[in-house]
Amino acid sequence: MTTTQTTRVDHKTQIIHFSAEDGLPLTLVHVSSVRHSEAPRGPVLLVHGAGVRAELFRPPLERTLVDALLDDGWDVWMLNWRASIDLPAVPWTLDDAAVFDHPAAVREVLRRTGTTSLAAFVHCQGSTSFTIAAVAGLLPEVRTIVSNASSLFINVPWVSRQKLTHLLPLLGGFTPTLSPRWGYKSQGYFSRVVRAGVKLTHHECDNTVCRLVSFTYGAGHPALWSHENLDSATHRWIIGEFAGAPLSFFRQMAQCVKAGYLVPTGVYPQLPESLVDGPPRTDARFSFIGGLDNHCFLPLAQQRTFKFFDYYAPGKHSLHLIPGYGHLDIIFGQNAWRDTYPLILQELAS
Repeated sequence: MTTTQTTRVDHKTQIIHFSAEDGLPLTLVHVSSVRHSEAPRGPVLLVHGAGVRAELFRPPLERTLVDALLDDGWDVWMLNWRASIDLPAVPWTLDDAAVFDHPAAVREVLRRTGTTSLAAFVHCQGSTSFTIAAVAGLLPEVRTIVSNASSLFINVPWVSRQKLTHLLPLLGGFTPTLSPRWGYKSQGYFSRVVRAGVKLTHHECDNTVCRLVSFTYGAGHPALWSHENLDSATHRWIIGEFAGAPLSFFRQMAQCVKAGYLVPTGVYPQLPESLVDGPPRTDARFSFIGGLDNHCFLPLAQQRTFKFFDYYAPGKHSLHLIPGYGHLDIIFGQNAWRDTYPLILQELAS
């Protein structure tokens, strides 16, 4: 099923419903420009992180990453995979997305566009799960992947490691998820306790969702961006853009943090037992990017991943660590149009 809606005066938006390989309903948000009738560069797939949605790439900025891509001649497809807050909440792992969601989304885009390959910009847990799929050989049609924040190797701040190691095992008896939405919408007694605790320990701003995002996903104050990089409209907008991520994901991430790299759950035969014991099973060119001020995943994670890929294909891949930026402000910082979008466009087109 396909529906058309108007989200911005210069965007034509189609919501396309399709199914993951295991039958779970997903959506693709197809965005085209009313100013540009052609997209000579072909399709680009945008993949969001955990507990957000595809609209992450269209914040209330005068110029978003989607605008930059459209102006550069790309046909833009934004994926709502099973971690999206626009879909019914389900427990999930990175393996679920790698095996069932991303291959199905790539094939759906290619089927609808009549093309044989595409490029992708992937972020955070969209990036880690997409990387798992690529390294496992499940995405042969993807020729270029620009991966933000974290990809194959995992390094997090000490505080985040302690939360995953010591706090996570205690949470299962209280909640199946952690949600920044608790900043304005309680889900039982435990959510109110967490909100009160975050208010006592995070004083960086008066946006409770922003403070809960930092508690949930990182170690900074704030964790996923610099307040100096966000305009006031975007800082208000994030209140409605974050919701829950399941403990099933956090448990897998705890194992990955302990190992220092992505560790499959061992449930699916489509994935190798180890993702780092041999060369990646993909011909895609990767560009690993990240903010030097990232307090969710440390820049070392992307450095280690680049070193691994460069070992097997010297000179093919690239690494860019951007000063003054953290995790998500690379996408919706008020000056990202100037500081980060040109780099993303350059690497997608390479």
